[in-house]
Amino acid sequence: MELEAGQVAVVTGAAGGIGLAMARRFAAEGLKVVLADVEEGALEKAASALRSDGADVHARVVDVGAREQVLELAESAYAAYGAVHVLCNNAGVGSGAEGRMWEHDPNDWAWAFAVNVWGVFHGVQAFVPRMLASGEPGHVVNTSSGDGGIAPLPTASVYAVTKAAVVTMTESLYAHLKAEHARVGASVLFPGPHMLRTGLWESHRNRPARYAKQRPRRTPYRSLGQWEAAMRQAGREVRFTPVEEVADLVVDGIREGRFWLLPQSEHSDEQIRARAASMLDRANPSYLESFILD
Repeated sequence: MELEAGQVAVVTGAAGGIGLAMARRFAAEGLKVVLADVEEGALEKAASALRSDGADVHARVVDVGAREQVLELAESAYAAYGAVHVLCNNAGVGSGAEGRMWEHDPNDWAWAFAVNVWGVFHGVQAFVPRMLASGEPGHVVNTSSGDGGIAPLPTASVYAVTKAAVVTMTESLYAHLKAEHARVGASVLFPGPHMLRTGLWESHRNRPARYAKQRPRRTPYRSLGQWEAAMRQAGREVRFTPVEEVADLVVDGIREGRFWLLPQSEHSDEQIRARAASMLDRANPSYLESFILD
């Protein structure tokens, strides 16, 4: 799909991190951008900054876990611009789950699925039918993660399970669009290949009361800075990928019509090969042994 000035891109989770980087990149290409985020103050700041740079911006506070709010986002976007060409279902949260899976608070699962999985589905249902009906070229990008989307991460199992679901959902979407001979494409995004400085670590600050923990957290939440300091103290190298590189990957992938927006990474390639080999050999998942010993 060619990206052209005057087209419209919708980005959820757009007030910071990857979402804001994508919005900036689309705006630099001359696209009008619709920003959606649950955090009003940060959203207003992001929209103001983009407008100051000359972008045409429409911003709306949205909890993607609430279906009616995503439907209203679509109504608002089409009322403002009359079309949508790019949809980035990017909003995501960490769950804050502690302990073994059988010890998890059920609301950790409910909240993570509401945003990370249902939020993507709501976006697809709210926008894709209109994108198809327009007959114009379009593209959908769903944000997954190597942590779950490529291989399980048992130490963050709730988050990983949701991101695995996003991959399968996007594969299904891709197949359905192909079956319709649609001019709308689909991609699944794996941000990276290294750590990213995003608000995911502090996503608990926006946790809705309806998904409140049913029992108190045993340990305090750790910020990204605290985690980084702990890793360095333990002698482990910490590398970060600039969010701008992720946005570049998305724009290039849309232009080239690539499904897998997966940056080059020896670590990821090893995970993919190990998991595939385990399945093909009908062998136990030895690639999880480091977690089993944890």
